[in-house]
Amino acid sequence: MTIDLPLQAPTAAGLIWQTVRNADAKSDAEREAILADPGFGQHFTDHMVDVCWSEKGGWHRPRVSPYGPIQLDPAAAVLHYAQEIFEGLKAYRHADGSIWTFRPEANAARLQRSAKRMALPELPESIFLDSLRQLIAVDGAWVPSADETSLYLRPFMFAKEAFLGVRPAKKVAYYLIASPAAAYFPGGVKPVNIWLSTDYARAGKGGTGAAKTGGNYASSLLPQAEAAERGCQQVLFLDDERNLEELGGMNVVLVTKDGRLITPESDSILEGITRDSILQLARDRGLTVEHRKVSIDEWREGAASGEIVGAFACGTAAVVVPIGRLLAEDFEIVHEGDAAAELALSLRDELTGIQYGRVEDRHGWMTRLDA
Repeated sequence: MTIDLPLQAPTAAGLIWQTVRNADAKSDAEREAILADPGFGQHFTDHMVDVCWSEKGGWHRPRVSPYGPIQLDPAAAVLHYAQEIFEGLKAYRHADGSIWTFRPEANAARLQRSAKRMALPELPESIFLDSLRQLIAVDGAWVPSADETSLYLRPFMFAKEAFLGVRPAKKVAYYLIASPAAAYFPGGVKPVNIWLSTDYARAGKGGTGAAKTGGNYASSLLPQAEAAERGCQQVLFLDDERNLEELGGMNVVLVTKDGRLITPESDSILEGITRDSILQLARDRGLTVEHRKVSIDEWREGAASGEIVGAFACGTAAVVVPIGRLLAEDFEIVHEGDAAAELALSLRDELTGIQYGRVEDRHGWMTRLDA
């Protein structure tokens, strides 16, 4: 059973949103029990957002509705041709109870770039931001307040037109769902082990590596399983010239003995918003950042000579985590020094401090969602 609320006034995007409340929403007690131990991606809020797009009508019918199954025709294009993209960002509760998110404009822009590559319509930034605010307006109570917790926001878009044929779909759906997330490292941040995949590639030149699309992650699952068999938490991919690309779901940064940060550059790497932010904070400290091609041999030889003293990975979920060991079939790189790990954790503390409102937001990265 649902309760229809009156239509709202037009938003900044010029669309009129409708909210349909979930009459079977979790009680306060049920919600608080979930927030006490939410895990990651296991529980979802009471509502979701969806907006339709068609070739003739453009973006239309924005609404907040009860969270639940999506009905699709068996011939929906996404099921056959994988025309799909998504994003990931978080909502944070500050000490005064207000709810904020981090650089949502960057997520909106990346979703547009992904859409262009996957022949999907580009969602205007104004609708993207409206969708975040509309969901928080009804599910703001789901944003947890414990240290290092957040509400993970998952916008996604897919081709829903029912047809069999290789062409861009003429009907598309945009959705936004949300899931409370526990602290990623409840016992404190510890270095991770990385497996170097040489049999598999995440993406190729001219492919979809720079788009945030599900197929890229599906292709990483088998090598990720191989990494787990070897006691590693992540897998590192190379291009066909043995240059570093990225991990299965995170970007990688190397640290030199003189404090330079080196991060791979490639057309097949997803432009990480967390990585970009961490590197900006490093520049603010006067550190040199090099965004260029870097080979696995450079890392291996640099670690052996002492030129490269450490490495770390960064992404939305974990934020920043030091890399303790890179394991390959015929060699390994071990980083045991404290300097690089201390730098990584210091940058992590600064970034999370900004996100949770404990540190000054000098770059204007935070956007309030409940105002």
